[in-house]
Parts: sequence; C-alpha cells; structure tokens
Amino acid sequence: EITYGDWSSDVCSSDLAQRMVQLDHMSGGRLIFGTGPGALPSDAYMLGIDPMTQRDRQDEAIGVLQRLFAGERVTHKSDWFTMQDAALQLLPLQEDMPFAVASQISPSGMTLAGKYGIGIISLGSMAPEGLTALPTQWGFAESAAKKAGTTVDRKNWRVLLNWHIAETREKAIEEARVGLQRWHNQYIVATLQRPGAKAFATPDKAIEEMTAPGSAAVIGTPDDLVAKIKSVLEVSGGFGTVVGFVHDWANPENTFRSWDMVARYVVPEINGYLRGLRTSQKFVSENREYFNRAREAVMAKIMENKDAAEALKVTSNPRVAAASAQVPKEIGNKGKQAAE
Repeated sequence: EITYGDWSSDVCSSDLAQRMVQLDHMSGGRLIFGTGPGALPSDAYMLGIDPMTQRDRQDEAIGVLQRLFAGERVTHKSDWFTMQDAALQLLPLQEDMPFAVASQISPSGMTLAGKYGIGIISLGSMAPEGLTALPTQWGFAESAAKKAGTTVDRKNWRVLLNWHIAETREKAIEEARVGLQRWHNQYIVATLQRPGAKAFATPDKAIEEMTAPGSAAVIGTPDDLVAKIKSVLEVSGGFGTVVGFVHDWANPENTFRSWDMVARYVVPEINGYLRGLRTSQKFVSENREYFNRAREAVMAKIMENKDAAEALKVTSNPRVAAASAQVPKEIGNKGKQAAE
C-alpha cells in the first residue's frame, strides 16, 4: 500500500486545509500531512518571510489546522493570517489526519511533534552527526509531550537515509562514484552551501568519505543496507519507518535496479517476512527422524509392488531420483533385492 505525503510550509489557511482534504479523499485516506518551517532560505526570500519567524509560525499553523481537520469552526487572528468562523464543509476521509513534522539537528521539529502528539521525519540522519544525535532528538519529543500532556509513538518516527545498492559492493561503487561526487559538489556544497561541507576532489574520495565507518550512507549490497538499518535502529532506540532519499548518483536503469533490490531483499528482511520461512526450515532440518520415517513409509509401499520397484530402479526423472537418493541405504538395498 502506497502512502502519500505532501510537504507544506510558510502558509496556513482554510484553502490549504481544503486542498489536503481533497488529496485525502483522492488517495483513499492515505495522505500524511507533512509540515516543515521551510528549510530553504530561497523559499522564505521569494515569499518575503523573515526566517526568524518561520518556526513559530509553523507551530501556530499546526494547532489551527488540526482544529479544522477535527471539524471545529475556527476564529483565529495573528500577525500573518486571519480566520473568521472558518470551517471545512468536507472533513478528511481519515478520522485522524496523520501529521509528520520535519526534524534536523535543532530541537524545533521534535518539540513540535511532542507538543501536538504527531509523527516525525528525521532529515538530519543523512549526516553522521545527525545519526548520533537521534537518541537526544527523541528525548526532545518525549519531554515536550510530557509538558503538553500528549504522547509520541516511535512507530510514527521516520528516519531518512541515503543508499545505492547492487549485487556486489564493487558494482555499486562503480555505478554511483561519479554521480555521488557531482551530487555532493554541485548540490550539497555549491547550491545548499551546507556548513562544513567540502567538495570532493575525485570520485574515489567521494566514495571513501561517504562509506567510511560511521557514515550515514550505504553504497554496497542489500546485506550492507540491512546491517546499516539495524545499526540505526539500535543507535536510535527504535523507530517506525526508514525512508530512502531519492538521488541521481547512478543512471536511471541502475537506480531502478537498486530500488528493486530494496523491495526484493531488504524490505522482507527488515520487516521480518522471512522469519517464518527460516523457522520452518530449521524445524525440518532438526527433526529428520520424523521426516525420514515418512519417506520409509512411501518406499515400503513402492517395494510391495514388483512393477513399481522395477520402475524406480530404472527411473531417470531427476525429481524422483533426488527423492530416492534420500532413502536410507538399507531400504534401497531391500528394494533392489525385491526387484531382482
């Protein structure tokens, strides 16, 4: 099942609420209302908003929008928007519209999540310092929830990671090395100008830095990605969903194959879909006496019939031959004697 998430910031109005309701109905009740203060300074500049006001406005908007989604008639006046007896004619399809607030390194996002009892997506986890800060970040949410009389649930916590996987580490590196350097140098360093970020001199240096111990990125095999997710789960104390960042390190064909391998090998392993299969395999391998006895019963019936025994002796069917190969030697010898 696909869940749809929008991302809204810098605006609060009944029109926005109505658009979200429309999307919720169009998606069959699978919408998550994503909210952030507006991480890109260019957005604030374009809209003429002072960045110092954005986080307080986000806080104010969440409270108003939650009331609208709950079916209340809202009158609210502030220095940046006014609502007069505002109400939604059509409520969300979901009884409780889920929210997810963006969180990076500062306590702002986690504090809002705790205050309103809503979900979180940790974006700072794409950097090593963000990964190590995850336990502290969750503490901010719990403290805010306690103060506001709400609750936060780790199952509603989403953690963002970077990866590109292939059949071997060498193949994954070869597919991603040039694109990784370009993405980091042109986007992270030149465009976003992230504090502390430095350009990589070569593709090999990009791979070395991004895959070093403690790195937040995975460029390797499905097993490498499984190990990283389990590591982050342990470091953070547990969360509900891991979210993959979509980038263009590799070409479209290799990127698609990477995501296909995530679906085929990583998701089943992380979600425990293979647990029952492995339990069953272990039970069969450790209880051979019962299953050997069942085969003996089959062979005994075959040996009672001369024609069946003769047919088994000369069969070339690989599946039957494989089955007969598992028969204890004494049974097989008896069969040969009976056929003779």
